[in-house]
Amino acid sequence: MIMKKQARLLGVAGLVLAQMVTIHAVEPTVEEKKLGDGLIDLLKPKNESVEAWKDMRFGMFICWGPVTLTGKEVGWTRGKHTPVEEYDNLYKKWNPDKFDAEEWVKVAKETGCRYIVPLLKHHDGFVLWDTKLTDYNIMSGPFKRDIAKELAAACKKHGIGFFPYNSTCDWHHPDFPVTSPGGEVKRETSNIDKYTEYLEAQCKELITKYGPLQGIWFDVPQCFDKARGERIIKFVRSLQPDIIVNNRTGAPGDFDTPEQCVGRTQFNRPWESCVTLGTQWTWKPDDKLKPYTEVVQMLVTCATGDGNMALNTNPMPNGQIEPRQVESFRKIGAWLGKYGESIYGTRGGPFVAPDMGNRKFNQDLIRFAMPSGQWWGGSTRKGNSIYLHIMRWPDETLKLPAIAPKILKSSVMTGGQAEVKQTAEGITVTIPSTQRDTIDTIVKLELDGSADLIAPRIRMQ
Repeated sequence: MIMKKQARLLGVAGLVLAQMVTIHAVEPTVEEKKLGDGLIDLLKPKNESVEAWKDMRFGMFICWGPVTLTGKEVGWTRGKHTPVEEYDNLYKKWNPDKFDAEEWVKVAKETGCRYIVPLLKHHDGFVLWDTKLTDYNIMSGPFKRDIAKELAAACKKHGIGFFPYNSTCDWHHPDFPVTSPGGEVKRETSNIDKYTEYLEAQCKELITKYGPLQGIWFDVPQCFDKARGERIIKFVRSLQPDIIVNNRTGAPGDFDTPEQCVGRTQFNRPWESCVTLGTQWTWKPDDKLKPYTEVVQMLVTCATGDGNMALNTNPMPNGQIEPRQVESFRKIGAWLGKYGESIYGTRGGPFVAPDMGNRKFNQDLIRFAMPSGQWWGGSTRKGNSIYLHIMRWPDETLKLPAIAPKILKSSVMTGGQAEVKQTAEGITVTIPSTQRDTIDTIVKLELDGSADLIAPRIRMQ
């Protein structure tokens, strides 16, 4: 969906950047002007907003649009697998009459997701809300219903965060410097500044008509350098100061977004892995789905590395989420219903398994491409508790470094009993093989002090 062709795109973007005119800074808001020299730094998010989002830990990506009629990938197949003229007219025959925002949000809630990231405009430029900025939108086709409005209302009703996706690039818009296929074709005439104003106006519509938003999820900052990306961030925060923004405007933003992998353990900057349940972002007939057990392990590994995860669903052309996907989601939700205490509201650490960077899943038993003799899982923490997530046992006994707080009590949340010993040299955890969980053996350690104050440390070998 997102950055898989970034390196190739940068070559075209470099040609276009040379033609850009100077970017005008966003005018300070009235509140900022009153502050004089103490202007609010609109590039910095409100800490409480970021922490509240991190507490959620699990979100649902939703990729959908007229392209579902082809079963091909959104945006990228425009002009490649589907001729541009045909692709751009798909919306005229797309009538997803089974779409039910309530049902989507209920599925997300049953899955254990605390926020959704619905695709409201992808790189193909088609807009899934009642916009006044372009006729290339959902209201111009046979469906004529404001998807964003209905989803925002359902999220508000069910207490789910609304975090819409609005692509930075737009290969359909005449002012955007490059076009399809894949943003590899340079337009003869374009105006990046006029397009930037268009993107800002879109963001304003999203915030003022459907907000307050939890954030905006931008994507593929083709032709946008850091200054232009910062302009976008400043603009959206001038409208909603507590909004958060990802790292795909051209500027660093508030959090990183590793894609189709589990991000590296990282405590100094927030992150969110975005991954598909199937093999592509938009609906594909007979797509192969990941086992729910694998998704749970991915979520756990994100949490132990102090990151979030957004799991993608791709509704069918008629607007319904595919039943077999719903079944998988509900299994994930059932697991979180039992063990969500060890995920929600936690932070990663203090025990960290050896980390090889972004972790790709494969089809092996453990599904992590890292040395089999080192990786075991990791831990999360909250208050005076540490949750050991043991997804692999390198030895019969798990050996952990020493910590200052005393362990007052231990329990195995997944069932069974652990023998936990604490000395000045370290901690050992032993559980009979018959009592180990096949997905994730969770051991809760209750301490006489705060787990949050313990510095991260690697498992002893």
